Amino acid sequence: MTWAVWAPLLAPLLAVPAARRLAEILAPRTAALLLAATAALLALLSTGSLALLTAAGLLRLPVIAEIGHLSATLMRRGNPIYLPIGALAALLLAAAVCAACRAAGRHRADLLRAASTADRHGGAGDLTVLPDSGADAYALPGRPGRVVVTAGMLRRLDAREREVLLAHERAHLRGRHHLLIICADLAACLHPALRGLRAPLSFHLERWADESAAAQVGDRRLAARAVGRAALAASAAPATLRPAAALAASAGPVPRRVAALLETPPRARLTVLRPAAAIAAVLAACVLASGVSALEAADDLHANIELAQGEPHHHVHPFTG
Repeated sequence: MTWAVWAPLLAPLLAVPAARRLAEILAPRTAALLLAATAALLALLSTGSLALLTAAGLLRLPVIAEIGHLSATLMRRGNPIYLPIGALAALLLAAAVCAACRAAGRHRADLLRAASTADRHGGAGDLTVLPDSGADAYALPGRPGRVVVTAGMLRRLDAREREVLLAHERAHLRGRHHLLIICADLAACLHPALRGLRAPLSFHLERWADESAAAQVGDRRLAARAVGRAALAASAAPATLRPAAALAASAGPVPRRVAALLETPPRARLTVLRPAAAIAAVLAACVLASGVSALEAADDLHANIELAQGEPHHHVHPFTG
C-alpha cells in the first residue's frame, strides 16, 4: 500500500497542532523539550521519506540501475514510484537540505558577530555590559556563555529587578536553550509544517527561564514586575538586533508570561490530565506511525533492490509499504 512512504510527510499536519495543544497543558520545561523533540523527530522522518522517494524514482533509470548492478526492468516492475515523483522528491530534498544549511550558517554568523561585539567591551565574569542607550538583555551562548545587557536596560531597572533579569538569562545559558531554538529552525527548513512549533517553543523557553528566575529570587511578583518592566523598556528604547538564537527576557508574548508568574502554580487536576493524556496519545501515534512507516518503506526498497540484483529476499513486496 502506498501510504507507508507518504505517512512521514503527512504526519506533521496532525502532529504539530497536537504538540502545540499538549504544550499548553504541560509545565514550561516539559513543554519546551516536547516541542523540540517533536520537531527533530518529524523532520528526520520526513527527510528520510523524501530520500526514499528519490532513490526509488531514480533507480528506475537504466543508467542508475546499471551503476548499482540492478535490473532496471525488475526495478520498474516491483517499484510503482515513477521517475517524475522521484525527481520532484529529489528537488524538494535538495531545497530542504540547502535551506537547513543556510539557516545553520546564519545562526553561526549571528553568534560570531554578537560574540565579537561582546569581546570588544569585555566584562566581569559571565556578564558583559554594552554602552548602548537602548534597552536589551540576552543570553549569548558560547564557551563560555555570557549574559549581554545594555547600559540602557540597567538604568531602567532597580537592583532587585536586575537580579531577576540576570537570573532569567543565566537560566537560558544553563539549559542551553539556544540549541532547542536552532533545532526548531532547522526542522522548519526540512518540513514547512514544522514552522508552527517555533513560536510556541520560544514562548515555553521564556516561561522556563521565568520560573527559574522566580524560584531563584523567591518572589513571583517581583519576577513578573521585572519581566514587564524589561519588556516596556525594550519597546520604548530598542537596542541593536540580537542573534536569532539568543533568548531575551523581554521577548515573546510578555502579558501571558506576566500573568503566568502572577498565578500560583496549579496542581495537577484530573480535568487537565485527561485531555493531556488524549492529546499525548494522538501525538505519540503520529510519531510512531511515521517511524514504522519509514522503516517499512525502507525495507520494501531494500527488498526491491535485492530482487533487481537477482538475490532472493524473505519478504518481498512492491515499494509501497
